[in-house]
Amino acid sequence: MVKLNKIYTRTGDDGTTGLGTGERRLKSDLRVDAYGTVDETNACIGMARIHTAAEHPAIDAMLSRIQNDLFDLGADLAVPDDGKPLEYEPLRIVAAQTDRVEQDIDALNKELQPLKSFVLNGGTPAAASLHLARTAARRAERLMVALAQDPAEHVNREALKYINRVSDFLFVAARAVNDNGKADVLWVPGKNR
Repeated sequence: MVKLNKIYTRTGDDGTTGLGTGERRLKSDLRVDAYGTVDETNACIGMARIHTAAEHPAIDAMLSRIQNDLFDLGADLAVPDDGKPLEYEPLRIVAAQTDRVEQDIDALNKELQPLKSFVLNGGTPAAASLHLARTAARRAERLMVALAQDPAEHVNREALKYINRVSDFLFVAARAVNDNGKADVLWVPGKNR
């Protein structure tokens, strides 16, 4: 287990932070930005859960599992695989986690109204919060993809699949809490010309 006795260490006062391997990187480093944005996604989901806990307990349980998985994803990104042996087995996102999110998407999607246009972020407070979490997840995904393009960096392929699926889930969950899509706010192209 992780044990945090002291919150401030002053080691980051120079603008660096430590990866799980002990390596120091600038706080503006793409890897740090990627796992920081995963953390932001998790915080957005936490805010959304304020709105889902009472009225949508099944979705709230799914979000709880995703929040835990997002910490796994952050750990995966914080310990880059550089091919060198470690003294411990690093935590990695695995296919079973992605598969479970896909199953949750499929279960929610069965009940949704068919889409006739793009969905504007809104509707109920729960839906708006889930859409905000979705946009943070998409940004995390873009950062992870950019990181994976660097030949000196490695990103777990399953981690990329997982964050992509999480953003899909958040979209479907937002529609589900919008009365299964009946309360979705739809884009009307050129409406205000």
